[in-house]
Amino acid sequence: MIAIVDYGVGNLFSLISSFKKIGADITVTADPKVIAESDGIILPGVGAFEDAARKLRDSGLDKVIIAETKKGKKLMGICLGMQMLFERSYEYGCHEGLGLLKGSIVPMKDTIPSDLKIPHIGWNALHFTRESDLFKYIKPDDCVYFVHSFYASDCDDSVIATAEYGKELTAAVQKDNVMGCQFHPEKSGEVGLNILRAFCEME
Repeated sequence: MIAIVDYGVGNLFSLISSFKKIGADITVTADPKVIAESDGIILPGVGAFEDAARKLRDSGLDKVIIAETKKGKKLMGICLGMQMLFERSYEYGCHEGLGLLKGSIVPMKDTIPSDLKIPHIGWNALHFTRESDLFKYIKPDDCVYFVHSFYASDCDDSVIATAEYGKELTAAVQKDNVMGCQFHPEKSGEVGLNILRAFCEME
């Protein structure tokens, strides 16, 4: 069973629908016991980093997620959920993340050409930077759907894919059992479904 962490951030409808479409056994929960009994954890998230991180801490679920991943349980963060896996975010201040991955979340506006729109919204090709079982059902240059204004930086030891938007930006990360997608697999058609399927099959 895969536990989707419900901490009051974001609409989970598309994510739930995608997991059901691939026949995955899922539950949406804020119960630490259920998360502890799960085979894997999904940390979703949309909106502002500071607000999401505060809600996760206030619920106590930050400690549960950290403890379970340290035991070796697989975890995937999606969009803002991926950003929260890192040490810190510089989204309107400096805010502490879960610290499961090395690196920082920084504004795209300081990096990409000024004529490109922010947020980055749309379909972009994935460029694999190292092998990952998360991509076993997809191929290089398959396209996925992004919506973001910030990206993960100084995280070379965990980057498994990038996408080009004025420059190569972090698209997906993995360090052992901790992984994340900056894009939305639940909004990325068959490619996204195959990524979720691969996650579910990981030991």
